[in-house]
Amino acid sequence: MSGGPPDAGSGIARLLKVMARLRDPAGGCPWDLEQSFETIAPYTIEEAYEVAEAIRLGDRAALRDELGDLLLQVVFHAQMAREDGSFDFDEVADGIADKMIRRHPNVFGDDDSEARNSAPAQMRAWEAQKAAERDARAQAEGRTPSALDGVALALPALLRAEKLQKRAARVGFDWPEAAPVFDKVLEEVAELREAAAERDSATMTAELGDLLFACVNLARHLGVDPEGALRGANAMFTARFRHIEAALAASGRTADDVGLAELDRLWEDAKRAERGPARKPPPDPVQGD
Repeated sequence: MSGGPPDAGSGIARLLKVMARLRDPAGGCPWDLEQSFETIAPYTIEEAYEVAEAIRLGDRAALRDELGDLLLQVVFHAQMAREDGSFDFDEVADGIADKMIRRHPNVFGDDDSEARNSAPAQMRAWEAQKAAERDARAQAEGRTPSALDGVALALPALLRAEKLQKRAARVGFDWPEAAPVFDKVLEEVAELREAAAERDSATMTAELGDLLFACVNLARHLGVDPEGALRGANAMFTARFRHIEAALAASGRTADDVGLAELDRLWEDAKRAERGPARKPPPDPVQGD
């Protein structure tokens, strides 16, 4: 099969035809034909992050493009599933439409409860519906339902820790306030310090994991987004380190030419340069591939 690009239809119909052509064994793209669900999955995750980055930067043109890239991932997976007879794009779209209707009886049904006009009540109803679906799935699989069902293993560890803690908190497994969580963080620091003194690699790894988990828990109790906090710290470090590099370059030096004391002095200069009426961390620079 050869020729120009599909010109019939527009929007999603056109994209589906483009994807089908790319995967056509007779004249398709060799790279696209070699791909599988497993090889495409990392790109799907990457594109979701790039959507989030465009939103963070407030760049609507980039957001349009990144949403297109993310949509292509859905279409790619659906095309591969159509080829092996599992499902197709229409089934994906119909499935999510059915789910939205099922989870919004206040909009699509005759539910006259407070959820119709209250966002918090709607969120509670949404979570209750999701929990009922998870329980039904567990029973169908012949296993005991868990409050932690559905928290994907593939999530970034920081985000998964927060979700696990939130799920446990819903059934009462949580501290009532932040004070004991501070104590827990200090306890984990002490245990990590002890493991480090013994140079026990396995124990250090376990204790560091406990410390990070406790820090996520503290962020949750303080109402701080741990992912956002770490992104901010990354952005601040990037800006300060680049300040050091620029200062060194201006004097004809590099980091290799000076000692730690000079680097630390320049770091403090960078911190002082940040002070002013608006002390917001700069955005992370957009890096190319």
